[in-house]
Amino acid sequence: MAERSISLEDTIVTLAEQKKYPTLRDILVTMNPADTAALFEELDEHLLPLLFRLLPKDEAAETFVEMEPDSQELLIRGFSDSELKEVVDELYVDDAVDLVEEMPANVVRRILRQADPETRKLINNILKYPDDSAGSLMTTEFVDLLPTMTVEDAIKRIRRTGTDKETINICYVIDDGRHLLGTVSIRTLILSEEDEAVSDVMEENVISVGTLTDQEDATALFSKYDLTVVPVVDNENRLVGIITVDDALDVLETETTEDIEIMGGVTPTDKPYFKTTVWETFKARFPWLLLLMISATFTGQIIASFENALAAATVLTAYIPMLMDTGGNSGSQASVTVIRGISLNDIEFSDFFRVVWKEIRVAVTCGVALAAVNFVKLLLVDGMLFHNEAVTVPVAAVICLTMVCTILCAKLVGCTLPMLAEKLGLDPAVMASPFITTIVDALSLLIYFRFATAILQL
Repeated sequence: MAERSISLEDTIVTLAEQKKYPTLRDILVTMNPADTAALFEELDEHLLPLLFRLLPKDEAAETFVEMEPDSQELLIRGFSDSELKEVVDELYVDDAVDLVEEMPANVVRRILRQADPETRKLINNILKYPDDSAGSLMTTEFVDLLPTMTVEDAIKRIRRTGTDKETINICYVIDDGRHLLGTVSIRTLILSEEDEAVSDVMEENVISVGTLTDQEDATALFSKYDLTVVPVVDNENRLVGIITVDDALDVLETETTEDIEIMGGVTPTDKPYFKTTVWETFKARFPWLLLLMISATFTGQIIASFENALAAATVLTAYIPMLMDTGGNSGSQASVTVIRGISLNDIEFSDFFRVVWKEIRVAVTCGVALAAVNFVKLLLVDGMLFHNEAVTVPVAAVICLTMVCTILCAKLVGCTLPMLAEKLGLDPAVMASPFITTIVDALSLLIYFRFATAILQL
């Protein structure tokens, strides 16, 4: 695949240098807009305006939507007013809103000047909704029908108005006050008798969301109910827009990426890796690293406070990394599982004690099993095979008891912190690996040295 991509890029560049524009156009029109946009991102910036102008109007708009904001801004600055108007007129309203949100103020003013009054009004209305709400994600381009229409009238309306709509697979039945009454699919209309009323064939049990619903909650409905589109209503159940599955997938990708970055101890960014400067990457990573470095000093203080114990039994030092890593891994397992459950709405704060009880049982089972294996390994491998006389039964007991308690503490910390964060209105992903690992490291050392001083009489 990589070889094919490189070959295509070379071909495009060569044809552009030779000014074989008809051949270039023939190649570009056979490509999917998403592939065309990806190709444009790999080419030199000076070629973008030329290649973009070779595309047919419809395909140019679809390709423009798929491009990165930096490339979009580059093209807009090079467009004449008439060219910009052609692109804006071909965009769906939700795509136009996304474009406006990404561009600098001077570019936004130019885009809005070229949009027709109706489109400009719709863009401004959607921009009034809070970020990350269903209202900011929706499009207002859908087909609406009246319940008194016949199936024949409904199909005629779809043919007359559906060209400019984002989807016609699902149509929405509303009354004169635009209250949502039901939905009807194009399949149902085609298979129904022409003289049947729309009210007789529509589906009245409609899954909908409010304009202020969090967009992550709204997009979760797509997978829960196997939907391709979700209607958006206001406080009085009036239909104001729809969210389509392609926009839902974009939200899920963005939210997942954000959670992964937070769980890895990185401030989220919406820029691709190679579009992010070294300075921006530094700013995203340094605060987390600084915070974790400072918090890790607690483990150093714990070790220092038990310096005499370590001096009396230096063999204990060799097993500190194993215990800390095992604890950190155990906590991460629990936190990732709980965070995923929270994101899928499988786990709520009311399930707190159920989750804790389950993790306690899992922790004891895992801890005892690992401790048993480790006890045998310490005595046979470390003690007999490697002839380490310092590894005695009491030392092995200290290590294994610490392991059981550390895993138990780690599982409890890993499952409770994300749930507490969710209850406090924070992103549960913040309580993932970095913080949990730091907390568990400190706990594992305290447990380790307490067992050591008690059993080995240090």
